[in-house]
Amino acid sequence: MIINSLDQLNNISLKILDKISKEDCILLFGEIGSGKTTLTRFLINNLQKNNNSVITDVLSPTFNIVYEYLIKSYKIMHYDFYRLKNANEINQLGVFKQDFECIKIIEWAGIIKEKPLNRLEINISYSGKKNSRNINIKGFGKWKNFNAI
Repeated sequence: MIINSLDQLNNISLKILDKISKEDCILLFGEIGSGKTTLTRFLINNLQKNNNSVITDVLSPTFNIVYEYLIKSYKIMHYDFYRLKNANEINQLGVFKQDFECIKIIEWAGIIKEKPLNRLEINISYSGKKNSRNINIKGFGKWKNFNAI
């Protein structure tokens, strides 16, 4: 699908939030600046709004590798694997071995070898038109029939 505005990207985040649960994983793929962190910001800030929580800044964790957000009974782990060199570093971080009671949002997820069952894979790419993006969403496990339209 092609989106032409931030409002359309925000609407996709709202549809994801309608179905999200504490053990889900969202894997984000795309070039630098394509909108991975912006989509993550919409997801986290909308979850904060829905739970009457303080709206926080959501930054890219490129240098920290992970930021944690606590929103009422939800815990979100926002990872950025851009600087990781191989899948062994993911294992050393314990990303998929710890805390199954959290939502994992992972930017630059292409390095992951063994992916969790219940996940959304979202690829965001430039469409060639200014402020326009191609978004391809594929669901697995409970997300298999997810439709963001």
